[in-house]
Amino acid sequence: MVEDRSQDIAAMRSRVERIGEYLHLDAKRAEATALEGQATAPGFWDDPSAAQIVMSKAAGLRDEIAQQESIVSDVEEAEAGNELALADDDEEMAAERDRLMADLGKRVVDLEVGSWFTGEFDAGDAIVTITPGQGGLEAQDWAEMLLRMYTKYAESRKWRVDLNDATPGVELGIDRAVFTVHGRNAYGMLQSEDGVHRLVRISPTDEKKRRQTTFAGVEVLPLLPDDIEVEIRDEDIRVDVYRSSGPGGQTVNTTDSAVRITHIPTGLVVTCQNEKSQLKNKDTAMKILRSRLYELKKAARDADLAEMRGERRDISFGSQIRNYVLYPYQLVKDVRTGVETGDVSSVLGGGIDEFVVGFHRWRVGEATAEAVGAGTAAAAAVAAASQATAQAGS
Repeated sequence: MVEDRSQDIAAMRSRVERIGEYLHLDAKRAEATALEGQATAPGFWDDPSAAQIVMSKAAGLRDEIAQQESIVSDVEEAEAGNELALADDDEEMAAERDRLMADLGKRVVDLEVGSWFTGEFDAGDAIVTITPGQGGLEAQDWAEMLLRMYTKYAESRKWRVDLNDATPGVELGIDRAVFTVHGRNAYGMLQSEDGVHRLVRISPTDEKKRRQTTFAGVEVLPLLPDDIEVEIRDEDIRVDVYRSSGPGGQTVNTTDSAVRITHIPTGLVVTCQNEKSQLKNKDTAMKILRSRLYELKKAARDADLAEMRGERRDISFGSQIRNYVLYPYQLVKDVRTGVETGDVSSVLGGGIDEFVVGFHRWRVGEATAEAVGAGTAAAAAVAAASQATAQAGS
């Protein structure tokens, strides 16, 4: 007998409607229409760069609206499919309904998580840097494993990855990797990965097959839109070109196409060598430098820069955000959220959605609890002041 899923579908419809309210879709429709209307104004395309920013924003809003509308439409299809399956006691139709429900569940989670991204750059692209930490040569192998994991994760989300720089390790792995992830909410989603990642396994290079613990650091920055002002004076940078040592085609490795930019006042160094063109590598390196400088200035507004650097943790034991254990048991566990799984191979193959979504649920929950706590404290203070005033009056 076919199972009735009407309650599950009704709960999903209610959830989608609540998310739609959080997203303020009516306001976004009006904003998208207004932005698109600007394209018909005289002189709009005289500044192609500014025009592109406006149209890109309008397209992003339209994509967000279309995503929610598509889900609403599929919920209605699930309702109709459930009714037909029950009326005809059709197992095949019920199976199709269940497949649609499973797909809807994943898409609703994405929609919900997207509604939590309210930061200025959350919806945009991300620049990710992976650096080996404590663990010697094997930390370089671990860094390469993480690069592969994030590349596979991006592919699963249909995001585009541009490998900007990948310096090979001395004997294995990589000494550093920098890549840009292009896709909706890429920066918002990948903020969950910013921090130290710890791996425990049998050493692949130790003849005695002893257990080894290694670390790698992951840094996630937003790729700044072109309209964000970041001052970089020509006299403050040094540009060096050299022959690429990373992966690439024959031309990449036999010409001085790689670019290294040093920002002299801060000491920041950015390299890019993935393109055959020196000019393209320089352009990409400047974009990465802009993002790093922006984050540095943002941090300086919140605290003294020297103190901030003093508080930064080493890429070593005790500072990790997530543990990946391959031996003596199989487990991946996020230290912050408690999310865990024994399917390590799936995680290392890019299946990290559970951890990414879990982090953002935890983050939003922490922020909500903090806001509630602050509100309760404020209410208590007001009550105490009122009581004191009443006692003074009496």
